[in-house]
Amino acid sequence: MRQRSALVNYASSIIGSRVQAEDLVQEAWLRFDAATKGRFLDDTTGYLYRIVRNLALDSKRQIARESSLTGASDYDVAVQTRASDSPDPETVAVYKDEYAILMQALSELPERTRIACEMHRVGGAKLREIADYLDISVPLAHKLVSEGIDHCRERLGGWP
Repeated sequence: MRQRSALVNYASSIIGSRVQAEDLVQEAWLRFDAATKGRFLDDTTGYLYRIVRNLALDSKRQIARESSLTGASDYDVAVQTRASDSPDPETVAVYKDEYAILMQALSELPERTRIACEMHRVGGAKLREIADYLDISVPLAHKLVSEGIDHCRERLGGWP
């Protein structure tokens, strides 16, 4: 999804939490994918933004409802959410280099392999879904995902 970062920023501006925005965009993509099966839309980007907006507003309403039931203010809920959203500086320092290596390794992959690997490992897609999306067989989808993971593992110095 090419608009992912823009959608996350949009959702984050509504609900105030980047982590919740990431989850929300993933949910929006799943709903968009299910709603557009077999149909062609003229304005897919607008439709995605509408789904993200509706989910973000629903999430914001839910947080307000929960805070009114628990007696916590919206500010308290937002502070608790934001505190858990961001990793501590030590964690950032430890994983910053590994993240950069991983992103470089992914960019080195052929496009189809990269898409299959990202769909499986980041998006949680099943091999059947990857095969359908890329218009390939399930065994080939498995092979692409395996090759992508092996390539990334090699670039990161391997792991058991």
